Amino acid sequence: MHIPVLLKEVIDSLSLQEGDVVVDGTLNRGGHSKEICELIGKSGTLIGIDLDQGALDEAKKNLKNAKCKIILEKDNFRNLDKVIAKVGIEKVNAILIDLGFSSDQMDDGGRGFSFGRDEKLLMTLKDNPTEDDLTAREIVNSWDEENIADIIYGYGGETFSRHIASKIVESRKEKSIETTQDLVSVIEKAVPSWYKHKKIHFATKTFQALRITVNDEIGALKEVLPKAIEALEENGRLAVISFHSIEDRVVKIFFKEQKEASVGEIITKKPIAPQREEVKANPRSRSAKLRIFEKK
Repeated sequence: MHIPVLLKEVIDSLSLQEGDVVVDGTLNRGGHSKEICELIGKSGTLIGIDLDQGALDEAKKNLKNAKCKIILEKDNFRNLDKVIAKVGIEKVNAILIDLGFSSDQMDDGGRGFSFGRDEKLLMTLKDNPTEDDLTAREIVNSWDEENIADIIYGYGGETFSRHIASKIVESRKEKSIETTQDLVSVIEKAVPSWYKHKKIHFATKTFQALRITVNDEIGALKEVLPKAIEALEENGRLAVISFHSIEDRVVKIFFKEQKEASVGEIITKKPIAPQREEVKANPRSRSAKLRIFEKK
């Protein structure tokens, strides 16, 4: 079950009113949206965006008794401006972008996000990826060693990125790396024995880096932020929940630039982190950071 992260903090920070129009740019299973609908009421509108059809289907079920008007769109949140225009809305009162992957997507997607089971090495959110779509399989089997090492270090913060990239290139000469367990086996051979007994699984950072690369998560974030500010009404608020230091830095710098350009004010001087109770109940929330910006 997907548990919405920082739920109370998001709801409190968005300063929602009856009749507001709100965009949930990363709908997932609709956990945040359900609470948003309660506050904006029957006269309010919720536009939910998600690229994952499975997430949209689950959200539809979870939101069936919600009070507000609901519009669900299958798209990447980077196209937020086009989605809003498509449904005939010019400006909105609040936007939420939660950059986390749901537990269902990570554990049950069958797309190779998790090293806990043996699946095809896809790591894409697209339901039916074509040959033109980038996959983790393509990266590990065709990218050069330096580029592989760069993404594993840059997006994963992996200390042994060079060793892992070298072992990937060496291994694929004998046999292509097709599944999650193929990749885990390669990583296992590349890292020292002590590293395999740490609290965090030795493949975690490499898998994270591949997922971020495949889905162009940083590129999508950089693209959506100015679109979100443009779409906001006066006094409208943008909330972003990040789970990675690179994501958080992108948001922090963007908000600072907007403040300096007199576009609005940063509501969160420091990012809001989950309370200890939330982390205990949902360990995946531990790295979450919430930042809020209000447009003038």
